[in-house]
Amino acid sequence: MSTAPVIVDVRGIHKSFGAHPVLRGIDLQVRAGEVTVVIGPSGSGKSTLLRAINHLEKPNRGSVSIDGELIGYRRRGDKLYELKEREILRRRTRIGFVFQNFHLFPHLTVVENIVEAPISALRRPSGEARERAHALLARVGLSDKADAYPRQLSGGQQQRVAIARALALDPQVLLFDEPTSALDPELVGEVLDVIKDVARAGTTMIVVTHEIGFAREVADTVVFMDDGVVVEQGPPGDVLDHPRHERTKAFLSKVL
Repeated sequence: MSTAPVIVDVRGIHKSFGAHPVLRGIDLQVRAGEVTVVIGPSGSGKSTLLRAINHLEKPNRGSVSIDGELIGYRRRGDKLYELKEREILRRRTRIGFVFQNFHLFPHLTVVENIVEAPISALRRPSGEARERAHALLARVGLSDKADAYPRQLSGGQQQRVAIARALALDPQVLLFDEPTSALDPELVGEVLDVIKDVARAGTTMIVVTHEIGFAREVADTVVFMDDGVVVEQGPPGDVLDHPRHERTKAFLSKVL
């Protein structure tokens, strides 16, 4: 069992939208350098969990800590108080987020998209940020696209830029929300290859995906969610090949 420190610590997260509960008391710990892949049917709460970790969704109850620091809140005694937006943004820079639909700024070039957050949020010098951006573009195989605009790129290229943008913050953890679901099938492989490369570099990652083969190859831990709860979790060989719960078995029988 890994002795690396816990980087992501999710404790008792509940989230409802109106009268509809989406997360029903999620506990999740991810250690440094580990890849956790979250699978489950649509509507099971996977994306909401990621957004709660990043405080893009405010939990109704529970807390999230990144390397021991609460995200979104300050604790006083036994109570949590929400931080001001500026402090939330500062703490959020510790978390890289790659969205399903890229979320690139259409009016900025590729390199401008990558340097925007390091310069504005981390106050890095422009020259340093641009040097880092070009190195990251080389890493994701897009050195020749630095001055292109998002509309000039394929979906796979846009998602690789989004990964480079997330890495530019040097985050302690990277969150991926269905990173290939908006792509044409022939473009999925190029994005998964980049994510695998990031994983091999020892980046702490939580990936929500329907790509079971990717989960089997890359994950240290697979988490199966359904109806807002963690039904089962463990090494991919256990969860994917020898699931214990009937809900897990029923889901995998439809996707494998």
